[in-house]
Parts: sequence; structure tokens; C-alpha cells
Amino acid sequence: MSNVSHARSDLSGHPDASEMRARYDRVMGGRDVALVDAPVFLVGLYCAVSPWVLHFTASQPALVTHNLVMGIAIAVLALGFTVMPERMYGLSWAMCAIGAWIIVSTWVVGNSPDAGIVINNIIVGGLTVLLGVVCAGAAARTRST
Repeated sequence: MSNVSHARSDLSGHPDASEMRARYDRVMGGRDVALVDAPVFLVGLYCAVSPWVLHFTASQPALVTHNLVMGIAIAVLALGFTVMPERMYGLSWAMCAIGAWIIVSTWVVGNSPDAGIVINNIIVGGLTVLLGVVCAGAAARTRST
């Protein structure tokens, strides 16, 4: 049996320590907006379930499908931002476009929606645009450094 009691607990003497530190800094460099990932996911989930929360499944069947699909798309983007931030933050502008579409789609997809549906989609779309701009700004800041 070998004696491992002399093993050090730190990696400062490791020959690749500087390379590992540089890689860690590069990977985690764009994670200054990690706190935005959860709100993006929650906005997506709310968008997906909002037809059932506001009870407009019978009066606006086209908007039900639309909000479900858009909510799932936003939630998938949020999961991508969390799992692969270096690759996915380039899609932040797509999230802004999705948010703008959610606002406009209330009148394009819907059939004379009532005030509750309109306000719901304006708030969800506005939050999506806002969070997309925050993520896009972080991505641009990360690329410039």
C-alpha cells in the first residue's frame, strides 16, 4: 500500500495550475449575470402556464398554444444560458425578439382579447425584452474584454 499522507490539498504546485486558472477565468468570465438566468426561466414558465392561470383557454385557443410555445422557448433559452453560457448568450437578442413578438401577438394571434390577456402579455413580453437586453449587454461586455 502506498503512503498518501504527504499529499498536498492545494494545487499551487501543479504544473498546469496557471493554465487551469486561466481556463476557469475564461469559462466563468461571462457569468456576472448568472442571477438573470432564474428570472428568465420563471418568466418562460409563467408565459407557458398563463392561459390556465388567467383562464382564457376557452375564449382564446390560439393564444393558449402561442403562449405555451413561447413560454417553453423562453424556458429552454434560460436553461441554455445556464448550461452553456459562452454559446448561448449570443441568442440574447433572440429573446428580445420573442418578447416583442409576445407583446404584438396578443392582437395578431388573439381574437378580440380582453384587458387581462392584453396586460398579461404586455408584462410578460416586456420582462422578456428587458431580461434579454440585460443578457445581451453582458454578452457584449464579455466579448469586448
